[in-house]
Amino acid sequence: MSANTTTFGIGIIGCGLIGQKRAKALGAEGKLVACADIDLAKATSLAKSAGAKAFSDWHELLALPDVQIVVIATLHDSLAELTHAAIEAGKHVLVEKPAARSSKELEPVLQAAKERGVLVRVGFNHRYHRALLKAKEIVDSGVLGELMFIRARYGHGARIGYDREWRADARLSGGGELIDQGPHLIDLSRWFLGEFSEVQGFAHTYYWNMPVDDNGFMILKTPAKQVAFLHASCTEWKNLFSMEIYGKVGKLDISGLGGSYGVERLTYYKMLPEMGPPETTSWEYPMGDNSWLVEMTEFYEDIRLGRTPAAGLVDAYAALKIIEQIYRESGYDHCA
Repeated sequence: MSANTTTFGIGIIGCGLIGQKRAKALGAEGKLVACADIDLAKATSLAKSAGAKAFSDWHELLALPDVQIVVIATLHDSLAELTHAAIEAGKHVLVEKPAARSSKELEPVLQAAKERGVLVRVGFNHRYHRALLKAKEIVDSGVLGELMFIRARYGHGARIGYDREWRADARLSGGGELIDQGPHLIDLSRWFLGEFSEVQGFAHTYYWNMPVDDNGFMILKTPAKQVAFLHASCTEWKNLFSMEIYGKVGKLDISGLGGSYGVERLTYYKMLPEMGPPETTSWEYPMGDNSWLVEMTEFYEDIRLGRTPAAGLVDAYAALKIIEQIYRESGYDHCA
């Protein structure tokens, strides 16, 4: 890409809800060039507003020289295959989490990205919510002191017929709730605490009539015994996002993601020398979710600078290894 080029040509594979969200969040630096979906009507509908090309065959999209970045927003069963193909075509890639159904499926993708020298970002957009960005800034400042543990919950109540949708089919999804919302919790915890060396957990199907889990529980420990105590659920009934980060001299409480998850808020509790009730500062973010745009804008900068994306295939691989261990220990045999 020449230095005076101001926009990147974007191709989107998978034109459902997430593909549509990505198309709306390309920003001024991205131009939608082509869309592909096995349902040509979906591709055509998304492409129409931008004057882009529409295909039912993703091979045709990858063959376009004016597509420089490919956004992959398909079902889990094709994420790794499509990412690998886009890498081999010399394209930079933003692939939605979990990036694959298993770590084994992701290994050749990691190797191909390294060999081809292209950049791959994984869609861990939760890092870019305003409250979480502010939380990271506070943690990195050191005012919480040494971090001790994280306690986080992420859940939704699903909907009638959820147990007959693609997420309930392990061949398509790779698992249930643990591989659906679980990767966000794992990724955010790794972002704050670092690598986990010990993994304990349990996945189980409590309510939904499906062969995959509807609840996943995790206790993840770093070498320094810092703990992430995490719960992902699709029996939450009232949508919930909650993450508490505990340091030795302070605490952060993050809640909400906007929309049905409630207003996004961050509260900082500062321990006083005499202890007792802490000094409290709160931030509220009632505006619309801009995490998708902020994430994409950072990816453009990654490409211009030749910089490894902050959330990439290595992060997806680490999350998948944790998920697989818990599935194995819980008696689910769908992890490859």
